[in-house]
Amino acid sequence: MFPNFDGLSGIGDLKTVIGAALTIVLVIAVLMIIVSAIIWAIASSTGNTSVATKARAGVLVALGAAVLAGAGVTWINWLINLGEQL
Repeated sequence: MFPNFDGLSGIGDLKTVIGAALTIVLVIAVLMIIVSAIIWAIASSTGNTSVATKARAGVLVALGAAVLAGAGVTWINWLINLGEQL
């Protein structure tokens, strides 16, 4: 019994789809960081603490999403390379 090495024939398409999806996630996360930071600055300068707190949470959530998406690209590439070596 031998492994099926032809099972990874569509790996190029998978890399393209995953790369495109994670690129979109990264772009949206960066835009959300910018928008939340602007709202945080405006709310802090006007003394609106509840909006500033929500905007700060938005910055942290968007930053976390960007980090996870970036780590996801690395993780998926590692798994694909590992699968090609089997």
